[in-house]
Amino acid sequence: MFVPTTFVAALIMTILSTICWGSFANAFKFMKNYRFELYYWDYALGIFLMAVILAFTMGSSGGGETAFLANLRSAATSNLVYAGIGGLIFNIANVLLIAGIGMVGLSVAFPIAIGIALVEGVVLSYALQPKGSATLLGAGVLMAVLAVVLIGKAYGALQSGGKATSRKGVIVCIVSGLLMGTFAPFITRAMTSEDPLTPYTAAVFFTLGAFICCFVFNIYLMKKPLVDVPVDFSGYRNAPISYHLLGILGGMIWSVGTVFNFVAASLVGVAISYAIGQASPMIAASWGVFVWHEFRGSNTKAKGYLVGMFASYLLALVLIAMAYNG
Repeated sequence: MFVPTTFVAALIMTILSTICWGSFANAFKFMKNYRFELYYWDYALGIFLMAVILAFTMGSSGGGETAFLANLRSAATSNLVYAGIGGLIFNIANVLLIAGIGMVGLSVAFPIAIGIALVEGVVLSYALQPKGSATLLGAGVLMAVLAVVLIGKAYGALQSGGKATSRKGVIVCIVSGLLMGTFAPFITRAMTSEDPLTPYTAAVFFTLGAFICCFVFNIYLMKKPLVDVPVDFSGYRNAPISYHLLGILGGMIWSVGTVFNFVAASLVGVAISYAIGQASPMIAASWGVFVWHEFRGSNTKAKGYLVGMFASYLLALVLIAMAYNG
């Protein structure tokens, strides 16, 4: 099993996870007039497939007791369940996040939802696995909170500039963040309890839980959508093959980020790894601002808040990284 042996290697993996987590939703942005409830089926399949691929490659390299199949046989059943529950919770939160993206855009949805999740997830994970400096970690989390406040201010300034907004979309993002922050403790428990899971095994059962959840929660949203009219599977069957491939690609990108984050956590602890990975709103906001032009025509005040948001997230990243040796 491949695991980082130095903090620098673990830091690189968490930064890569940040990029993946902040970029996966772009796949959905390429689709025109396609419902996120339909996109999500391919996305959920993609996250599970990539987790399995990485488990049988990086997670099995070198063989031994930590190889994926060997760990699967030796791990406590309760830890497999913890990982699956974490995936189920994540799935509900992520479906809501993608719905929020459709309502308010990448550059707003990500900072609100993931910023809330960062604070909640770090606090709960650190309580279960106190690793690193609580002071520096707390300071980094506070800077992330500031970034969330600033993106909210930017959104308000954009609204005053005449662009239509969605209060419902903001509420959906807040609920998504509150749920998203609760999955990390389940992964912490699965990877630190007696007869623990390796990061790769945890990722497989985490993504499996997310995929299974779709057959309940996603079907419910298809019948009772947050926006627009109900949709059925005919839209999925009639979608272009490129849409299905984009959905799977988006899921695989997210899954790479997740596996890398779990693997890095084996060295630095879940709280630190999760906190750095959840700086993904900075990446998502960059896509939203520079590629999708979601703030085109915004006033100077909105742009100033955006600059402050980026600076706050960068400082949060530095402080959280310093917490490892703090």
